[in-house]
Amino acid sequence: MVTFRPATPGPLADVPSFDRGIGGAESNVACSLARTGHTARWISRVGTDGFGAHLVTTIAATGVDTASVQYDPHRPTGIYFRTAGERAVSADPAASAVSAAPTAPTVSADPAAARTSAVSAVSAVSTAPAAPEAAAPNASEATASTAPEAAAEPVSEVVYYRAGSAASAMSPDLIPREQAWSGRVLHLTGITAALSDDCRALLRALTARTPGRPLVSFDVNYRVGLWHGAAEGPAVLLDLARGCDLVFVGEDEAEAAWGLRGADAVRAALPEPEILIVKQGGAGATAYARTDSGADDVVHVPALSVDVVASVGAGDAFAAGFLSGTLRGLPIARRLRHGHLMAAAALTVPGDLAAPPARRLADRLAALDADAWGRLRLGPGWANPPAAEAETVRVEERTA
Repeated sequence: MVTFRPATPGPLADVPSFDRGIGGAESNVACSLARTGHTARWISRVGTDGFGAHLVTTIAATGVDTASVQYDPHRPTGIYFRTAGERAVSADPAASAVSAAPTAPTVSADPAAARTSAVSAVSAVSTAPAAPEAAAPNASEATASTAPEAAAEPVSEVVYYRAGSAASAMSPDLIPREQAWSGRVLHLTGITAALSDDCRALLRALTARTPGRPLVSFDVNYRVGLWHGAAEGPAVLLDLARGCDLVFVGEDEAEAAWGLRGADAVRAALPEPEILIVKQGGAGATAYARTDSGADDVVHVPALSVDVVASVGAGDAFAAGFLSGTLRGLPIARRLRHGHLMAAAALTVPGDLAAPPARRLADRLAALDADAWGRLRLGPGWANPPAAEAETVRVEERTA
């Protein structure tokens, strides 16, 4: 979907102008994978309007294959407006986020130089705004930790216009399974499931455990506001997650959706995926990877210390970093570190989509010993050479 951020600080009611960008969980992942040297395909639907043209052109400019994107002459492209700050993690009406209808995306990734497919139901759009709803939790946004001395960000305002969007019409009939399964990895998110009955049917078809399917990755992305109070939302997401091979979920969203506390409780409720990643905010992330014996290899990697500019997009970046490591066949711990590094790149820019660090730089940082990793501090500009080799990437000696 197309995103609009205030050109100057302040609430949406007061700012006079906005800067246009692009967003959407699956397209963010696809763009990040393409920029890190993988071949990625984004499959979605947009309207035959200027926003749809801008979205597809911008995504294609990152190297993503957009040939499978469909254009709908009867439905608009989704858009949303947001201020800086953290997403709300509850359905409390005081949390400032509004949804006119769910957003949806999917992405599929491929090996180091092989094909990556992405199916994405772009944020649904509404030609007339709906009544405001509380923003839903998205525990995966801030995956890397903020600098210890940094103040907590205020909750952002997020307003979506996507009811009746082109993406909300995605269905098994419009998105052939063979097309979505053409890559080595198919990445989906729970946002798509919230868009419509047709979108839920599409995700069920794509996550069916039948011969010929690729590795299926799923980011839960539970956002209360997108489900419009529908009680079945959490159950739908849990069922979809159980059908996938690799699942990402935030510890706080697992508690909000399923009442589960702690990473071990999440794994107990989700034993089916071969790999489960529980994102724990500033504490880091824990991976549960099933071994040949049937037992789990449990790996925890602490988050980095980051001078946060904006938290939006960090969860998508983390997923892209982990998927990149998966496609390269890296050990689980290295995949988690690459996830944190990609998240740090997103956290240190104002928009949804950050340029990832060069692979050589990311590999060097991911290979640091535990002490050096713990002392690493990343600030704005660190991921963009030559600045990446300069003062914004520094290992700091800290005293107790």
